[in-house]
Amino acid sequence: MSLRARVTLVATGVVAIVVAVSAATTYFVMRHELYAQVDSSLVSDANSVNPDNIHTPEGLGGNLAEIFDTQGTPLATNIRGGIPFDSAMRAVAEGKRGEFIRDSVVRNLTLRELVAPVIVRLTGEVVGVAVVVRNLTATTKALDRLRLILLLVVLGGIALAAMAGALVSRATLAPVRRLTAAAEKIAETGEPSERVPEGGKGELGRLAASFNTMLGSLEESLETQRRFVADASHELRTPLTSLQTNIDVLRGDLELGPDQRRALLDDLHRESGEMRSLIGSLLELARSGAAPERRPFQMDELVEATVERARSRFRSVTWETPAVEATVVDGDRDRMERAVWNLLENAGKWSGENGTVEVSLVGGELSVRDHGPGIAAEDWSHVFERFYRSAAARSMPGAGLGLSIVHEVAVAHGGTVVVENAEGGGALFRLTLNGAARPGTLSV
Repeated sequence: MSLRARVTLVATGVVAIVVAVSAATTYFVMRHELYAQVDSSLVSDANSVNPDNIHTPEGLGGNLAEIFDTQGTPLATNIRGGIPFDSAMRAVAEGKRGEFIRDSVVRNLTLRELVAPVIVRLTGEVVGVAVVVRNLTATTKALDRLRLILLLVVLGGIALAAMAGALVSRATLAPVRRLTAAAEKIAETGEPSERVPEGGKGELGRLAASFNTMLGSLEESLETQRRFVADASHELRTPLTSLQTNIDVLRGDLELGPDQRRALLDDLHRESGEMRSLIGSLLELARSGAAPERRPFQMDELVEATVERARSRFRSVTWETPAVEATVVDGDRDRMERAVWNLLENAGKWSGENGTVEVSLVGGELSVRDHGPGIAAEDWSHVFERFYRSAAARSMPGAGLGLSIVHEVAVAHGGTVVVENAEGGGALFRLTLNGAARPGTLSV
């Protein structure tokens, strides 16, 4: 069953219940009022019976009644055919039961009866039983008409509720239908460029706005994925082509001297290393959307070990660690190590011969400062973009992924990374981990 049908059915059901309860309440209230009027007239008629002259019709006072003695013998009646005397009347005559009102059927007539003792006022003696009756035919017909009218009202109310529910559900669920159509179109075409109108400020309006926001994020994500795949393919093509060329030369018929063969092998080793580094970077970026596996580790030990690694890689660069505080970080140690290495590698590449790099870890913030040329004005907004390489960096090895990985790792750990031109020259990178870092040492 569709949502529109369910909404219509629920609205119709609610209205039907309300109308039916209202109709039933009206019927029983009217029935009570009519019977109360009949009962009131019966009591009035019973009070008008003359107990001093109950053996004559004049004692009935012209009311539709019959009087019996205590043995059940009719004494006076103005009811054609009379009323049969029964055990309930005998109980009243014998003083075992008080007066009461009941419905009875006599000769196919529905009657309302008031059975009351006839008491002599002076002595208080019960001398008989008075049965005052009122024909309920008119009352029954009135109630039947009322029941029919209320039934028609209920049916009409349900019909109107069904039509109104259908119209309201159609108007209310129009945004949902638009969302459904957009989702079906996206599923068919695979392109999340579709948008739905966001009219209104209610829940459905907010749903449409959220849906459009989701579509925008999805479109941006797909576009980023396409660009990433295209850029990765482009970056992989260059070293693969070079590798293939050198391998073809080695396999060819050309006579190569030892120096030439050694140079080609060195190129192959270098290019395979670049390939391995590039693939590792691509894998790291592919993990950027996943939450890191958070386990506590010593950030200061990681920084010191990575600095030692940088000293081995960049032997002509002086690496200084003026302040490395004992710091515990809750996060992914492997990803953090790659981010720290990328910062140090970037600083080492830009420091040049006999350069100096200063690394410190204070208050949960890692600072890496080099004394190179710094960041050019046109490069500020692109420093952490994937595959971006400044004009000065294009002559250096790399694919432009290192700093973007630093940014991804920082964000994954709830932190930030910023860069600024340091006073006196060079670039200063600050990796802040916010709540993920705390001072101290892990207990063994």
